[in-house]
Amino acid sequence: MLTDYHCHILPGMDDGAQDVETALEMIEIMKEQGVERIIATPHFYAHEERSLTEYLLRREDAFESIAELSAIQYIVPGAEVAIEHGISKLHGIEQLAIEDSDMILLELPFRDYEDWMSEEINAISSEHGLKVVLAHVHRYLQYYTPEHFERLIKTDAIFQFNNDAFLVPREEKLLRRIIKEGGKVIFGSDAHNTDGRRPNWDMIKEKCSPEILKASDELLEVKISPVYADANINTKE
Repeated sequence: MLTDYHCHILPGMDDGAQDVETALEMIEIMKEQGVERIIATPHFYAHEERSLTEYLLRREDAFESIAELSAIQYIVPGAEVAIEHGISKLHGIEQLAIEDSDMILLELPFRDYEDWMSEEINAISSEHGLKVVLAHVHRYLQYYTPEHFERLIKTDAIFQFNNDAFLVPREEKLLRRIIKEGGKVIFGSDAHNTDGRRPNWDMIKEKCSPEILKASDELLEVKISPVYADANINTKE
């Protein structure tokens, strides 16, 4: 079941789909590209929200506005949670995990890496029993020192790559390395609209081996398969 683990299709929630029409167009594109399951991950910035409860109600309303009209019926609510000082202390943070799972998508700050970020990640994992997924990890290559990046990728996190990582040699090299070392990798379009940041599953299906995509798709249902260590992610002939 081809799964988009990271996208912004819920209308009016963030800088993604601004209305129901755009959301439905994005979903239609995904269906045409073969996507069968969508994890909807609107941004959650604790410092901007009045309360977690209000955010969850807005998310529910946005979901219901497209649920009966969507070309893809298997849409699962989640969130892209910004790592901020004290985020691990947020009461009820487990409600931001992908629904019916223990996986929570976290977004690191786009600046120099600092120790408090690791402390928040570790606390979310240990104190709340959640499996941390680091969003678009390849996008931090330009911000972190090699030493800090080594520290990051040696954690027990799941690493989410945007599909377009296959278009940048340095980012694809990182993906290769994590898989070779037995890391856990999932994919998402990180789609926000129907033009500049449209769904791009047609591209990744050309660039990525079916074994790697299958392992990503099954991560919500099964434990990590040995395919991660053995799969070949070279561009198909």
